[in-house]
Amino acid sequence: MQTIIEIYNNLSIYIVGILIIIIIILLLLSFVNIKAINRLESKYRKLTRGVENSNLQELIESYMDKIDKIDNESKVVKNLYEDIHEKINKCLQNISIIRYKAFEDVGSDLSFSVALLDNNNDGVIITSIYGRNESTTYAKPIDKGISRYDLSDEEKHVLKDAVSKK
Repeated sequence: MQTIIEIYNNLSIYIVGILIIIIIILLLLSFVNIKAINRLESKYRKLTRGVENSNLQELIESYMDKIDKIDNESKVVKNLYEDIHEKINKCLQNISIIRYKAFEDVGSDLSFSVALLDNNNDGVIITSIYGRNESTTYAKPIDKGISRYDLSDEEKHVLKDAVSKK
């Protein structure tokens, strides 16, 4: 026993020194951990700001519910957009008109041809021929930019002009 006490007395300075170094290292680690905890707490507060008496799980679930609702609404809006886009393609979009003198003995350019086409180049050409004694109006259907009926030069002109307006 006496030898153990003598060894302890001889090495006590070294043992105390090592213990002091360990305590300093532990204090430094404690300060680092406290700083890390403060950063995490700050991030948690930012994450849950504006939420009264809610835990993080409830907050995330409410945001996921909002995302699902917005996703459903965006699908509805997309369907509406597709319906409107389809309807717009069938609306008159390409229109051309030309006035001309059908007969030399008639004064002004009172005759006309007008092409009314949708985005698919479907529609009609309406032509009115004005003469001194009579006036005639007729229509020719257009399908994909082509008529099944023979077209006059003026009708060909308005059809070409309307198709090129795309």
